[in-house]
Amino acid sequence: MKSKIKRLKVLYWLYRKIDPCVRLLLFRISPILGNKYIYRTIYGRRLNLKNPELLSEKLIWLKLYGEDPLWITCTDKYEVRAFVEKRGCGDTLNELIGLYDQVMDISWIDLPNQFVLKGTHGCGCNIICPDKQALDESETREKLASWMLTDYAKFMGENHYSKIKPRIVAEKFLGDDTGDLPLDYKILCFNGSAKVMMFCNERSTKVKFTFLDLDWNILDVNSDRYPPEKFVEKPTCLGEMVDYAERLANGFPFVRVDFYIVENRIIFGEMTFTPAGGIVAYFNDVGDRLLGNMLALDIKS
Repeated sequence: MKSKIKRLKVLYWLYRKIDPCVRLLLFRISPILGNKYIYRTIYGRRLNLKNPELLSEKLIWLKLYGEDPLWITCTDKYEVRAFVEKRGCGDTLNELIGLYDQVMDISWIDLPNQFVLKGTHGCGCNIICPDKQALDESETREKLASWMLTDYAKFMGENHYSKIKPRIVAEKFLGDDTGDLPLDYKILCFNGSAKVMMFCNERSTKVKFTFLDLDWNILDVNSDRYPPEKFVEKPTCLGEMVDYAERLANGFPFVRVDFYIVENRIIFGEMTFTPAGGIVAYFNDVGDRLLGNMLALDIKS
């Protein structure tokens, strides 16, 4: 039994080492082939692109066939600010401290004691600094330099990321004096209408996702790996936040619009068109189908 477990661990280690290389190769050969490989690996089933029914299938279909030039603008962490202004949501924008084309352009002395640095061209490339005195500047520079050279389109075949100019934005830190981050609300919009709230908490430890309808009922859509909270307090500004989300989502088949609430003020986070590259493994099968039914695609045979 022990030898079998050991073999399985070795095989899993090899898979973790080889899988990124396989993905890169397949996406270079064919985006469809790359997506089919990832989908089969994660879900253990074939990807249906001819008649997609599940949310995961529909998001991948959009990634392959439905990309809108506005995705590039709205995914760019700096350029999206003008879009938000144009849609009448400028009062939700976080305070901008600076925009930098290169890491060497950042004047660390001029940055406030608390700030956030974001790569404009990717996901997960954030430096959250609640105390500049405790920040390792050299390590931060190295991390930012690595992000600036990374093409995030290669990981999940999200081609719009490769069309964004890599830059760094500095924004106001939104946490409290203890360094805790604000509550994170992500609104899933289908064909321009807000339908589902994704509440995220415990981001500094192991993030939790809880999905609710807009009447604030918790939805039983989480996969076993992502158990939801049993109770989520309803924000008093929910209606206003939904209104902002629908203004920004107008004209898009699907988009997730993220907000924070800080001292009862709604602050825009970002817009995401293909969350997790379409591999939304935090949903169970029921959730994947339920949310898939909310999204209407214009598929021409």
